Amino acid sequence: MSMKIVIERDTCVSCGTCWDTCPELFLQNDGDSFAQIAKKYQIDGNVSEGILKQSLEDCAREAADLCPVQIIHVEE
Repeated sequence: MSMKIVIERDTCVSCGTCWDTCPELFLQNDGDSFAQIAKKYQIDGNVSEGILKQSLEDCAREAADLCPVQIIHVEE
């Protein structure tokens, strides 16, 4: 079963917690400095949504928990 990861980028504060915690999945967008999903996990090129492979679930959930503005969501 694959899961989906979603970032509410419009309320991102660019703290860096997500890309420090799970750098394979999250990175800082060069254009606006907000968090985004790494290209290889994006859904249809959408930087806010991605398919989460099982091996990244733990770090994705940790990043979501550590996010100070709680804008990262792991959906079953």
